[in-house]
Parts: sequence; structure tokens; C-alpha cells
Amino acid sequence: MELTVEHIVFLDRATIPSHITIPRPRIPHQWTQYQRTKPEQVIERLQDATIVISNKVLLTADILSQLPKLKFIAIGATGTNNVDIDYCHQHHLPVANIRGYATRSVPEHVIAMIFALKRNIVGYQQDIIAGEWQKQQQFCFFTHPISDIAGSTLGIVGKGSLGQATANLAKALGMKVLFADHKAANICRDGYTPFNDVLQQADILSLHCPLTPETQNLITRVELQKMKPNAILINTGRGDLVNEQDLVYALLHQDIAGAGCDVFTTEPPADDNPLLQHAHLPNLLLTPHVAWGSDSSITTLVDQLIENIECFCNGKPQNLV
Repeated sequence: MELTVEHIVFLDRATIPSHITIPRPRIPHQWTQYQRTKPEQVIERLQDATIVISNKVLLTADILSQLPKLKFIAIGATGTNNVDIDYCHQHHLPVANIRGYATRSVPEHVIAMIFALKRNIVGYQQDIIAGEWQKQQQFCFFTHPISDIAGSTLGIVGKGSLGQATANLAKALGMKVLFADHKAANICRDGYTPFNDVLQQADILSLHCPLTPETQNLITRVELQKMKPNAILINTGRGDLVNEQDLVYALLHQDIAGAGCDVFTTEPPADDNPLLQHAHLPNLLLTPHVAWGSDSSITTLVDQLIENIECFCNGKPQNLV
């Protein structure tokens, strides 16, 4: 019986920090990795691949239809919007993603952003750099409001592992938590609050839902104007959940008090991105899609990534989408 040797190709190794070691699968295999892969390079690099690892490289129906040797897609993340899942289902091409790996890292990043925005830490740092303290000529100064987290209401969109882990941290800090039901839901499910009610009641709104056609532009000017003027928005999910131009408008017109964004509609964002153009705002906190990226979380991710490949090759696939 001939031994099967899988050809595994990792298209975007640079999405994993270089100091994190990726273990090799305990199956007969050939391993090829590229730091980055441009769209026009995907087909050529996967011609002989039986297994592909992709974190963010797009695998469209057109690309996949030209890869007859491909047997398995291992996504190096939880989000699946970079792969045409419908095509994969129709052509019996298994796809697995990563689950539950960032339930410490992402919630802690969310809480860090909430603290920074509610206490206006960025604004105060900017004022000190600008010499405001010296102008005030006293031991402290108050150019921005400072509000407590304890006693505030956190609205969460998405009740998966990340949403629930964020809720647990928030409750430990004395916050009230509301899970928003689907935006278009006619009947509210048990354990949820109607979407519009959450918008109106939340002091903080945090997004943890997947990006789908239904959730694209989930938050626009309409939703932002329903929020409290002292509320803040945190997005560590996907950039396209929020209309970026509308968010900037809301900040400039004081429809909401602040926003923290770890994700953008295009990554890296172009120079004309509305968020980048207004990065100087004291109530806008931007980070480069790193909420998931604590060392412990990334180590868990790569271990699970390799485990997904081994399980598939051993006839016991897991984490299929």
C-alpha cells in the first residue's frame, strides 16, 4: 500500500508572529510556506497542494475550481469570510476553522479599550504632550469627562465564545450585560434583548458576531444615532460590521462619546480610510487587528491548526464549517 504524503501549503505565514513556533503535523507530509501571497500568486502556489492553510488570503470559487488536487482547507482563524464556503459545500471540499483560542486575549483587549475610552486616557495624554498641564497651573486638570465602568451597561452583539467571555469579564467588573438579538428578528429569543433596545440602553456596545451578508454594515448612522450620546462602540470583530464613514460622522457630531476599532474594512487600511484620517481624535482608539494576538492565544491557535490537519488526515475531521 502506497504511503500518502500530503503537500501542505501555508499561504500567509506572516500572519503568525515570527517568534511563535508552528509545530509540524505528525503525518507524512511536505511543508511549504510563504510569508505573504498576492491574489495572482494563489493558483500557482497551490497547484500541487493537497492541503492549504490560509489566514486571510482569499480562496474564491474561481480559484478553488482550478485546484483539483486540493482535499482540505485549514483556516488559520475563526472567521471564514475569506473562503467561499458555499462552493466548498457544493464540491465536498472540507473546511475547518479555529475555535475558542482567543477567549482571554480578545475580551481583555475589549476591556482595555473600554477603560481607555471611558477614562479618556488618550485625550489626556494628548493634552499633556500639547502642554495643557503647564497652562492650567495646578496639580491636575479636567479637559475630558471621566466615567466609571462599574454600574454601566454593556451591550454585546454575538453570543459565541468571545461574546460570552467578554460578558464574564464585564460582569466581574460590575457591569450589566445585554446580549442583542438579530437585527431583523421579529421575535426575541430567551436570553437576548431586542437589537434596538440594546442600542438605546447600552453605555458600551461591543461587536463579536461573524461577518455575513446580513451583518455587513450592521452599524450605520441610523444605529449610531439611536445610541446614548455618552456611549462608546468597540469593534474587535470585522471591519465591515461598521460603516466607517458613518462612525467618524457620529464622533465628530457627538452622536456617541467614543469608539475603539481593532479591525478595518480593508487591512491594512488605505491612506484615505476615514478612521485613519481622523486618528488624531482623542475619543477614537485604533489598533491593528491585534486583539486576538496574545502569545498564549496564538500558541493555542497554531496547535489547534495543526490538530485540525492531523484529524482530517486520520479520518476524524474536527471544527468543520
